Amino acid sequence: MLKRTLYFTKPSHLTVKDKQLVVSLKGEDEAKTVPVEDIGFMVIENMQLTLSTPLIEKLMDNNVAVIFCNSKHHPQSMLLNMEGNHMQAEIYRQQANASEPLKKNLWKQTIITKIENQSKVLQKATGNPASLPSLAKQVKSGDSDNREGMAARIYWKNLFGKDFIRDRYGEWPNALLNYGYIVLRAAMARALVGSGLLPSFGIFHRNRFNAFCLADDMMEPYRPMVDLLVFDLYQKYPDMEVLEKEIKAEMLQLLSADVQMKESTRPLMIALTQTSASLAACFKGEKKNLEFGYVIT
Repeated sequence: MLKRTLYFTKPSHLTVKDKQLVVSLKGEDEAKTVPVEDIGFMVIENMQLTLSTPLIEKLMDNNVAVIFCNSKHHPQSMLLNMEGNHMQAEIYRQQANASEPLKKNLWKQTIITKIENQSKVLQKATGNPASLPSLAKQVKSGDSDNREGMAARIYWKNLFGKDFIRDRYGEWPNALLNYGYIVLRAAMARALVGSGLLPSFGIFHRNRFNAFCLADDMMEPYRPMVDLLVFDLYQKYPDMEVLEKEIKAEMLQLLSADVQMKESTRPLMIALTQTSASLAACFKGEKKNLEFGYVIT
């Protein structure tokens, strides 16, 4: 089931009644309701919004990811369920005991898919995949030759121009890319928790200050989908230089965008769930290959 993404920008009070999210907007008499079981993500942007404790409990029972924005309206923190799967303790042990060769093989699959999706984005956006298809075929175990970095240098210059530098604090549209990646990261973390995995234990990322290393690993092949959305928005709004409310709302549609999953088409949100489930199966020894979604060209 495709879950809803709710975006709150007005002062309001959120509570729960009869398994329904109740939204009481400041200055309005009539409250609005949404079934909690239909919600997948909530983005809280307004600083004058409050949530009741019973609502938080019900949101966590339904594995809803809640993203909180800071005073500058940028995503800053996230609320996730700590018990997302009934086999969680066993899956944690399998994840923690994963061998180094297994993790290197999983990372190889991840990077191959990422570069393939980057080539599909270039094909769709510019009509030329450059040399990325051949680079994808050269990825070794653990990406020991850093084909990911080589692909990135080619990819960004072909997508946004030779002067563009992808940097978190760089010039526009870096801020838009950052916003999309944060949404994608939250969605990936939610999917991992739902599969009983611990987002902190990565297969490649190992920063001790990062609580979402595995989410950062598994979102890599899906980053190009954010890039494509940003490219399209950049073409649609060529004079855009700030993250307006309407632009953010369009960015949140990313989670319902279609991707190619084997022989079928799935919303990105569902693809992330399939990816996380396949990763858990790999840790269990039930599968050898991860299941990723691909950009539709």
